[in-house]
Amino acid sequence: MGKRILIFGSFVTDLCCRTNRLPEAGETVKGHYFKHGPGGKGSNQAIAAHRAGADVTFVTKLGDDTFGREALAFYEAENMCTDMVFVSEEHPSGTALIIVDELTAQNQIAVFGGACECFTDDDVAKVVGELENSDILLVQLETNLEPVKVLLKHAKRGGLLTVLNPAPAQHLDTEHLQNVDIITPNETEAQILTGVTVTDIDSARAAADKLISMGVGKAVITLGENGAYANDGANERIYDIVKCAAPVDSTGAGDAFSGGLVAALAKGYCFFDAIAYASTVAGLSVTRHGTAPAMPFQDEIDRIYESIRK
Repeated sequence: MGKRILIFGSFVTDLCCRTNRLPEAGETVKGHYFKHGPGGKGSNQAIAAHRAGADVTFVTKLGDDTFGREALAFYEAENMCTDMVFVSEEHPSGTALIIVDELTAQNQIAVFGGACECFTDDDVAKVVGELENSDILLVQLETNLEPVKVLLKHAKRGGLLTVLNPAPAQHLDTEHLQNVDIITPNETEAQILTGVTVTDIDSARAAADKLISMGVGKAVITLGENGAYANDGANERIYDIVKCAAPVDSTGAGDAFSGGLVAALAKGYCFFDAIAYASTVAGLSVTRHGTAPAMPFQDEIDRIYESIRK
């Protein structure tokens, strides 16, 4: 049986509109499609790992409202445990406003965290207790920040493998980065953390070196259409994107990658093979609309992964 994963993070309801181009500042463009559904970095990553066959416990906080009830119904339909899903009587569920360019599949997103930005000390104490039943911790930065720092510290001390997807981009002190075994920033996030402008493989290498010098164990820098760069402190590897079909929506690709990464690590894949697996999950996700609903399932991931490994 694989290792147990605890994913702490956000749930937001995605309100998605598709247009024939993204608007400029101050501009209104007409949309051709609208849909709302489950999203949020933490939730998307938990769904990705769960569908990939991992043993996942997801921790988030919802409002006592329509979006919150829809979230619980979605998790139940996915056969995910909701024992660590907190409900706030004071704060609404989070929402994300998403515009997707129909021609390029690129997107613009504004997020309101709502309840998942309001974890209390009592909430966090319960999550710390749940770490004792886990082997891997995955966190992001879409909740209030203090619980993330506390959980990384406790998980590191408890011997868990700690994985940080530092999104949305913001600064973190070296004190907290030293509790991170694996970090997975994109170009913008890597620049904010290190001061290195990432535009190509050489600059990605420089940013990864800087992150490792700051105390992180291993670094994976995702480069969008240019793939990913990985460094484990001794060796490096460069990855191309995995093309499964024509991309239609890149909104959840980063979350698919993070969820796929921890799923592969939980199954016993080595660091570099886990990144190839995560790239496969991301490559499949962009061929479908939406975020959580676009996450692929284990059988299709394994089929594509095995084909690219040959």
